[in-house]
Amino acid sequence: MTIKKNEADPRVIRTRRLLQDAFASLIQEKDFESITVRDIAERATVNRATFYAHFVDKFEILETKLTESFMTIINRRISGYEVLNEETIQSIFLGVCDFHKGLSTMCKRRYKSLGPVFEIQIKEKIQTILLSFIDKDKMLSSPNAQFLINTASIMLSWGMYGAAYVWNNEGRLISAESFVKQTMPLVMNGAKELLG
Repeated sequence: MTIKKNEADPRVIRTRRLLQDAFASLIQEKDFESITVRDIAERATVNRATFYAHFVDKFEILETKLTESFMTIINRRISGYEVLNEETIQSIFLGVCDFHKGLSTMCKRRYKSLGPVFEIQIKEKIQTILLSFIDKDKMLSSPNAQFLINTASIMLSWGMYGAAYVWNNEGRLISAESFVKQTMPLVMNGAKELLG
């Protein structure tokens, strides 16, 4: 169990960053399965107790790294967008492609096994991002509207995640931009309910 520390404390931030950077360098060199907490702590020049004060285990540090990486990519892509439209959805989709490409680069050896491990969390993040653009009054207008909007956002997030995963896994035979442009008609057909 991690000890809750003052997350705003510069020392806590610095130590977490050290641990995350150590992990990021190790994942470039070794399979995730062979990385130990001891490896991460030694690379970060801290003891194992310090690691456990910040993370439960190596899966939590991986999840934190992936979620942080995903949100950085997405926020860069959707910066300035205020409404959900085709352009916003295309930017989110491109961000999902960027994420998969980055994940397969960061975890060269284990992308096929690690990609699906945090699939649910990333799909939920995509859904949350899509829903953040939806007018709350529209969501609350009726139980049926809420159901349809939620279902559409789930299908869209899962579709974008899955399509980007396969695009990356099959070797990115075309650029992300070309891939997204070719698949946007399918995506937009599924997005009609969200766009109202």
